[in-house]
Amino acid sequence: MKCTFYGIFFFLFSLISSAQKIDYSALTIPDSLKENANAVVRLYQTDIVISSQRNMTIKTNRVVTVLNEKGARAVNAVENYSKKTSVNNIEATIYDAFGKEIKKIKRKDFKDVSAADGATLASEGRYIYLEYTPISYPYTIVYNSEIETSNTAFIPRWMPLNGYYVSVEKSILNVTYPENLGFKKKELQFSNFKIKKTIDTNTQLSYIATNILAQKYEDLSPSYVDLFPKVLMGMELFHLEGVDGTAKDWVDFGKWYSEKILSGTTDLPEETKTKIKSIVGNEKDPIKKAKIVYDFVQKKSRYVSIQIGIGGWKPMLATDVDRLGYGDCKALTNYTKALLSAVDVPSYNTILYGDEYKMDIASDFVSMQGNHMILSIPNGDNYTWLECTSQDDPFGYQGTFTDDRDVLVIKPEGGEIVRTKIYDDKENTQDSKGTYTVDEIGNFTGVLKIASQGSQYASKTLVETMQPNEKEKHYKEYWDNINNLKLGKITFTNDKENIRFVEDVQVSASNYGTLSGNKMIFAVDAFNQNSENVKRIRNRKNPFQIQRGYLDTDEIEINLPAGFSIEFLPSNFEVKGKFGEYKTEIIKKDNNKLIYKRSMFLNKGKYSNKEYDEYRLFMEQVSRNDNAKIILNKN
Repeated sequence: MKCTFYGIFFFLFSLISSAQKIDYSALTIPDSLKENANAVVRLYQTDIVISSQRNMTIKTNRVVTVLNEKGARAVNAVENYSKKTSVNNIEATIYDAFGKEIKKIKRKDFKDVSAADGATLASEGRYIYLEYTPISYPYTIVYNSEIETSNTAFIPRWMPLNGYYVSVEKSILNVTYPENLGFKKKELQFSNFKIKKTIDTNTQLSYIATNILAQKYEDLSPSYVDLFPKVLMGMELFHLEGVDGTAKDWVDFGKWYSEKILSGTTDLPEETKTKIKSIVGNEKDPIKKAKIVYDFVQKKSRYVSIQIGIGGWKPMLATDVDRLGYGDCKALTNYTKALLSAVDVPSYNTILYGDEYKMDIASDFVSMQGNHMILSIPNGDNYTWLECTSQDDPFGYQGTFTDDRDVLVIKPEGGEIVRTKIYDDKENTQDSKGTYTVDEIGNFTGVLKIASQGSQYASKTLVETMQPNEKEKHYKEYWDNINNLKLGKITFTNDKENIRFVEDVQVSASNYGTLSGNKMIFAVDAFNQNSENVKRIRNRKNPFQIQRGYLDTDEIEINLPAGFSIEFLPSNFEVKGKFGEYKTEIIKKDNNKLIYKRSMFLNKGKYSNKEYDEYRLFMEQVSRNDNAKIILNKN
């Protein structure tokens, strides 16, 4: 009876909605919605029907007017599917600027590709998407899809506004669900947006958002996911990959996940167990054993990106990874866990949001979350974290993709929310020591040793694997204050034991010093000028965020040209504030030699929009002083 009722409700609601005709002409869009917009979402209706613990249907009707080339991303005509999720319908119709139909696109015209990035390990994981090249702008696309899945563990979140430079005329969410499944929701960031909850009962939930103006991106803003309105949804009783689940708290969730999803996935061939035991040998320390195993995994396997997980969050079997030598994050994490188990080292699958932008698992909303998996090894009162997709990361190093965020550690006895490695701002160091010489006609030669640690290590090691032309481009952009830069010998030392990356670079440039009559002028700071352009933003709306702090220290010996004397030397400078500390000092050794010292410390933090101008002025002082010039007189 209940299933029949929900089907009738959904049919009637869809019928009513479809009767609401939209004028597809771009000329009827109000100017307020076109301001700052690359696209206008005329209608975005999502109808979710959860008919049982094992069945969910999601219907999407999206009408988007694309105003220019950048607006095409707002169309978002893509659906994932697998053995557990089917695409029952997908179609689109294109209209010109005047609302005249110019093209119908059926399912056969959509691109249908594997989600496994060229590999064959997950033929069931696929996605279907629209690839359309417009004749002119603006144009309007009407997109309709219907997917059906047995995986009710993942209820898509509702975000009426999905990014910057897109306005929304109307966005509607309708959800129906049985009363006995423990449906729950969490509303976030509704303030300052026109959103109305129209239905909220034991079996139905509806929202409507209207006339949301396009938001301009403001430098250093938090992610739009943390700024724009959204509704998270989940159920206490759900289904994933053929297994019913129950989770009222993270302990229950973790226990279920461990017993029902991960169980049976870590078996290994006896030959592999014998091999890894032989490699570990007589080592007794769990962390040292784990280090040996991690090195084995890095050498044996490679990461294959899978845009949708193999069966949601169920990893492929460790035996398959052992045989194939590749897998996605879940597969490689699980494989490493299996090898560690073979040498009696406990470890736990850990779910998180992997991204340069730090995003937490919502600890107060028990549900299926995250987009990435790593491995955690208990180490006293803390954990050692392993990024199993990397063939290069040092053992236990957390780069900027997984550091400093709440994650879910899956233990046999239950789930636990834990914070990953937090790098103190003063641990994120770049220490530079070197020398440069300016000759009588202003030409420049120098050598520099740059040692990077903490989160700065993660960004610097990328240069080691660059092609020669990419490497040259990197350094010319890094030292864009030096015109006519030429690179000499470059060597790298990647000390993975101490997680320290060292660059030894030789450089030269013509005309670094500008000659004017009997004078020569050049910037004292050649190697680490802060060129960050902090834009002036009038009436800033958003707070701003410094994701990671750092400490840069420089000590450079400067050899001045013979036959010149110093007319002007920049003064020592120091500024301190809530955002950090900056200090420079110039020591005169003799008439032709200077020592330049610089330190720049920046605090991470979240700040209000009203503090932005203060930050901008702080950084302007840094940039201005970094560009301070020395003036020499020819004797």
